[in-house]
Amino acid sequence: MSVSEIFWLFFILVTLQPALKQRLLDASRARVIGAIERQRGSRVILLVHRQETMSLLGFPLMRYIDIQDSEAVLRALDLTDPNMPIDLVLHTPGGLALAASQIARAIHRRPGKVTVFVPHYAMSGGTLIALAADAIVMSPHAVLGPVDPQIGANSAASILAVVRDKPIQEIDDQTLIWADQARKALAQIRELVRELTAADRDTEAGRRLVELLSEGHFTHDYPITAGVARDLGLPVSEDMPPEFMRLMALYPQPTRQRPAVEFIPSPYRKVDER
Repeated sequence: MSVSEIFWLFFILVTLQPALKQRLLDASRARVIGAIERQRGSRVILLVHRQETMSLLGFPLMRYIDIQDSEAVLRALDLTDPNMPIDLVLHTPGGLALAASQIARAIHRRPGKVTVFVPHYAMSGGTLIALAADAIVMSPHAVLGPVDPQIGANSAASILAVVRDKPIQEIDDQTLIWADQARKALAQIRELVRELTAADRDTEAGRRLVELLSEGHFTHDYPITAGVARDLGLPVSEDMPPEFMRLMALYPQPTRQRPAVEFIPSPYRKVDER
């Protein structure tokens, strides 16, 4: 074999390597998903968002829940018998309120049991979807987040605080427009949380659940642990099956640089000293 033939063979292998690696990863995911479905007798749906890297310039690109995601989840639900259990894996920072509310309402209306699994985090719109489930399973370090609406880059509750605390003569028209939108958004999200959680507005527990999640009592990135979620009355457990954590390992964070965290990817067991 000549040098040029070796060069072209090497070039072809290097060119095909990313595609082959992705095909192998997809096959591994399908095998693990199929094994979980057979074991649990359910349909497994994953909504996983990772920071991605643009192919040419290398800039990080964050992904969020969008309309494409809601359409895909709704299609998966339509292809599943209404009485068949659904296992929904969430790993997301949130996203569009419209898309998240569509998924949440579709889950809420299903007669079959829906269990949401949160291996690491499901914030904002991800939490809104989790509220619609019959059961939420979180790993010991996983978190949910508040679902209070955001107007642009600002919290709706914070915009209303400006209007409340500042003389109207000193407030510009744009802020007043945002405040009008904020009032509507808060009213809408309160009603949606009540609908999804069946919270009784006439009880202290029901009012507390809705207010703490939707009215800006926390910053929007406040981590709600499993213990806090249970205290709020949500159906949360920490019995995360190990197969779901193994499944998440098949959704690695794309990177073009040296990873910040490195370790030997195998389980370690402590050896008893004698």
